[in-house]
Amino acid sequence: MSRRAVFSSKAPKPVGPYSQAIVAGGFVFVSGQIPVDPSTGELIDDIEKATELVLENTRRILEEAGSSLDKVVKVTVYLRDLSDFQLFNKVYSRYFPEAPPARSTLQAKLPKDARLMLDAIAIAGG
Repeated sequence: MSRRAVFSSKAPKPVGPYSQAIVAGGFVFVSGQIPVDPSTGELIDDIEKATELVLENTRRILEEAGSSLDKVVKVTVYLRDLSDFQLFNKVYSRYFPEAPPARSTLQAKLPKDARLMLDAIAIAGG
């Protein structure tokens, strides 16, 4: 089985030894994205803005891989504080208005003490 690493200059650079995403087996596996603005490197702490930024960065990576948000089949969300769940969902639902992907949400301590992290699996290609 072939595998291809994906890098989008429109999303934050990895901060460690990992790829933004890997395409393999007909799927795109997007690494966990924290709310870092790719143009400034700034970490966003407001949960609604952070959610939007994480989803936009995920969208950019998926597009670089030849996929899109509407092909996402599974999302895992990590929240620093589960009390952000409703505000997160408010923004998230705009990105997945119909037939949203399967999802798990957990509370976790995150890199750089980010408010959230999100990883995704999407169908690759057309």
